[in-house]
Amino acid sequence: MSRIAKKPVALPKGVEVSVADGMVSVKGTKGTLSRSIHPLVAVSVTASEVVVNVASESAVAWTQAGTMRANIANMVQGVNAGFERKLLLVGVGYRAAVQGNAVNLTLGFSHPVVHQLPAGITAETPTQTEILLKGINKEVLGQVAAEIRGYRPPEPYKGKGVKYSDEVIVRKEVKKK
Repeated sequence: MSRIAKKPVALPKGVEVSVADGMVSVKGTKGTLSRSIHPLVAVSVTASEVVVNVASESAVAWTQAGTMRANIANMVQGVNAGFERKLLLVGVGYRAAVQGNAVNLTLGFSHPVVHQLPAGITAETPTQTEILLKGINKEVLGQVAAEIRGYRPPEPYKGKGVKYSDEVIVRKEVKKK
């Protein structure tokens, strides 16, 4: 049984949750998010919390209930406060610039890399070597950050590349003769 699924999701002030036709919708100050509900999961909403239960007793139902509860908690946090992810560019000549709805990256290739941002995700560049991604959907934000990091992942010898701000790169010693 999932311990996470048993814990209700508290609703902060200004956040509304509605369940209809197999969909759960969360509306807050930053926007609206919706997600389909797994058939083995039952979601009920009270005035101050959302409770996730299983529709039928099985191990698969409890795992899906835990996942659904975590997704609803992320949706509530997203529409209330939002999420942000910071990327750092490490390397000589590596820089980033935001141009409209795209991030222009210079990563040591013979051409610049232009990454188009999906709807709901915004980017800022406080400095040329930092990218700050913001959005209300944690799943999409993490995917965009992973795609940008994927252009030039950090290498283990000098640490050059695009890395998350909280990422620790395990360095290797240079090969010796």
